[in-house]
Amino acid sequence: MHLPYWPIAILLALLAACQPQPPEKERPPVPKTAGATELRDAIQAPLDKARAAEQAVQDAAKAREAAIDGD
Repeated sequence: MHLPYWPIAILLALLAACQPQPPEKERPPVPKTAGATELRDAIQAPLDKARAAEQAVQDAAKAREAAIDGD
C-alpha cells in the first residue's frame, strides 16, 4: 500500500512552524522560617544538653584530679 507523501509533508510543515510558548518565570519558593526554626530548635536542644553534660563531666574530672593531686 502506497501512502501519499503530501499529507505527511503538510503535517511536518505545520509542526515545524509552531513555536513552543516560553516558560513562565520561575519564582523561588517562599521559605517557611517558622517551621525551620522549630525544626532547628528540636534538633539543637538535645545537642546543647549533651554539650552541657559533657562539660559537667569534664569539670568533675578536673576537680577529682585536683583533689588527688592536692592530697
